Amino acid sequence: MLDQIQQSLSHLPSWLGNIILAACALITGFAIKGLLSLVLHRSAKAPVEEYSVIRSILKRLGTPVTYFLPVLMLNAFLPLMELRPKELTVFSSIVEVLLIITFGYILIGIVKVFEDYVVHAYDLKKSNNLRERKIRTQLQFIRKLSVSVIVILVVCAVLLSFESLRKIGTGLLTGVGVGGIIVGFAAQRSLANFLAGLQIAFTQPIRIDDVLIVEGEWGRVEEITLTYVVLGIWDQRKLILPINYFIEKPFQNWTRTGSAILGTVFLYLDYSAPVDALRAEFERLVTDHPLWDKRVKVMQVTNATDRTMEVRLLISAVNSGQAFDLRCFLRERMIAFVQERYPESLPKVRAEMSGEKKPIADELGTGRSGMEL
Repeated sequence: MLDQIQQSLSHLPSWLGNIILAACALITGFAIKGLLSLVLHRSAKAPVEEYSVIRSILKRLGTPVTYFLPVLMLNAFLPLMELRPKELTVFSSIVEVLLIITFGYILIGIVKVFEDYVVHAYDLKKSNNLRERKIRTQLQFIRKLSVSVIVILVVCAVLLSFESLRKIGTGLLTGVGVGGIIVGFAAQRSLANFLAGLQIAFTQPIRIDDVLIVEGEWGRVEEITLTYVVLGIWDQRKLILPINYFIEKPFQNWTRTGSAILGTVFLYLDYSAPVDALRAEFERLVTDHPLWDKRVKVMQVTNATDRTMEVRLLISAVNSGQAFDLRCFLRERMIAFVQERYPESLPKVRAEMSGEKKPIADELGTGRSGMEL
């Protein structure tokens, strides 16, 4: 077929024949890509809102393949073009570089298709998502590392495709030792962050969607990069911390081994408060509440001062968010219960008046008249 095309263009000027061949190559590449997209679109039977491997392939690989196939066809049509040796060398080098770059783009798209599948398979919306958070944390680091490796390999392949750059690279090998020492000193903090990111990805002191208390702030881990961690604070602020912070400094992780957690509510009441009635009301409120996970419900008097006694309500929930809502509910209802049924049990200050009544003159500091000072 290629020979027939070459014979049909032999009577045309060489430059025009080359343009026609290049146009045919590009059109053929775009046509093949269009046919593939059409077939895959018809194969995607899942609803738009649901996950589909085919839809993920179309999304992640559509643009890379659009660039790759025309360049590939141009490379296939290159032997048919009538070019001088020097022109052929230059054009071949350009096409080779474009092939390397577009193929690297396809590899990055394949990594993202794999990421989409894992994200779908390990959904963080589950109530007990410890395994999912482990996988997603490792996935994020592996994806970034894979893309970085692909980019580096593509750059190396492009440089090695030029003979002159190979010679330059060979000449630079003698300076690798000194250069490595210089780069090591200059990038030691970046290297430390990278190693810290590698350690966090596999030892996992923190994971994606973990609940942390860091620098006095409560928040969830939203993103873990090679150099920093993004913590989403409850009031929609973002706390950005260097990744080696979580290797060098202490912090609280409320979801390290699971999302279930205990919550406490403290009430400070007068000594006249009926503890048994409070306990009965507390158990009624907790038993009927959907946020309680049916593990722990305990009411105890945990302290006593000279004015009040401290009553602690201890409850459990499947995660910290539900525990917070349940604590607020109990605090509001228990206070309302005491106000309505036992208002005399609210904290109060007592004063006792004792001793004999003194004459008014003595109280005012004069012996002549109660009105004189």
